[in-house]
Amino acid sequence: MKFTVKLLKDFPQYLWSGWGAIASILLFVATWDIGHQIYGSLVLPSPLETFGTLGAMLGDPAVIDDINTTLYRAFLGFFISLTLGSVLGLLAGFFATASMMSRPIVTILMGMPPIAWIVLAMIWFGMSDETVIFTVVVASFPIIFVGALQGTRTLDGELKQMADSFKLPYRMKFFDIYFPHIFSYLFPAWVSGLGMSWKIVIMAELLASNDGLGAGLAVARSHLDTPTALAIVSIMIGSLMFIEYIVLEPIKREVELWRD
Repeated sequence: MKFTVKLLKDFPQYLWSGWGAIASILLFVATWDIGHQIYGSLVLPSPLETFGTLGAMLGDPAVIDDINTTLYRAFLGFFISLTLGSVLGLLAGFFATASMMSRPIVTILMGMPPIAWIVLAMIWFGMSDETVIFTVVVASFPIIFVGALQGTRTLDGELKQMADSFKLPYRMKFFDIYFPHIFSYLFPAWVSGLGMSWKIVIMAELLASNDGLGAGLAVARSHLDTPTALAIVSIMIGSLMFIEYIVLEPIKREVELWRD
């Protein structure tokens, strides 16, 4: 409860600290407009045209359904990979044999191109939600697994010996010694896994689904509708930035106060 209250209290200050990021976004939009003036609307529609198309799309219930479908697939796949990757990575980190045995498997999973997983999933599951969700899980899982594994394997042995010598309670050892260190590896892996999930779900929908933002992107591509394609890309980027910088980053800052 105290953590939530402090998080809400510090949130306005956190938003104010993001003025530099806002300035960089505005600079990017200005560069985008210069590109539009050079190449024209067919290649690169103006920001005004794109955001106008975006506003019209958000007023369409079918587009809202597509956004909800994509969010459901991305977050379900991410939640599965987060749960499996975190638990299995932590367990593997505590056992040297499991760590060595898992290394080639993780290498295979990370080395396999996502497009290959999509093709295999289409053969196994057809044009269904399972194809998209499976691809998200198999692409995000190794990132989170490696983060959890590294966080566990790099625990300072001297700190563990100190905790044992002072006979600290297990709860204190976990939350005050182990958890902050492991979390410093695990949280960035979660953020990277979330970004991977969001990219992969669009790719999988584009190739293996008839609904969702990826399918809408495929339709825009076939019609050479660049404003709609950029509007869909804006939805994807805006959603990811909102989740990462408005939801996850404040939590990370509060949890990692021990670094200060």
